[in-house]
Amino acid sequence: MSIEGPVRQVPLVLQVSERFRAQIESGAWPRGSRIPGENQLATDLGVSRGTVREALRSLSLTGLLEPRVGDGTYVRATNEISGVLVRDELSASLTHVLDARAGIEAAAARLAAQRPDQESLAALSVALESRAAAGDLDAFVAADADFHRGVVVASGNPLLLRLYDAIAEVLTESIHQTATMPEDHRILDAHVDVLEAIRAGDPEAASQASYALIETIKQEAKDPASST
Repeated sequence: MSIEGPVRQVPLVLQVSERFRAQIESGAWPRGSRIPGENQLATDLGVSRGTVREALRSLSLTGLLEPRVGDGTYVRATNEISGVLVRDELSASLTHVLDARAGIEAAAARLAAQRPDQESLAALSVALESRAAAGDLDAFVAADADFHRGVVVASGNPLLLRLYDAIAEVLTESIHQTATMPEDHRILDAHVDVLEAIRAGDPEAASQASYALIETIKQEAKDPASST
């Protein structure tokens, strides 16, 4: 196969959109943050406002950015998969998100229990301690997200972790929707069960504990008044 022929120049709008995408993926523009205005971006990059506007529009169509009339443009998601989920409002079904979490996390817990290591166990313990010590909902959700991602990290499966990270925004949003303070003791106990099963090197128990945890979260989400 020949590679001869003219090399096409990458359109300026595409170059600019890739710059913006890099800002999002690197965390320089965090999820939920308002990005600089069109004038500032055009000045920084030495391009026209029209070019900036088209680049922003292309990223809005993928769900990465969200323009708000009179309030600028905000980062909606950090990757296209989460962006599409948010854009198409698939995340509106909490049950669907929790079912997806159960499938991923139960598989990860099973793998983690097959080869438990001290570093992963320590990270999970720290996450649980941070959950217990959290003084506000945001800190609690962050620590809880660390625990659940930590289970996937402990699996040692990089593809499973990439899948989890690809929908991380939607998963974290599900934690926001179901988290309560003070926490129902059943949910705390269920988290501990997952950790202890992994620590014990019992794959079946770890998988079952992970499923049971999500089922407990579902029950609490349906009837928060039942917590004691």
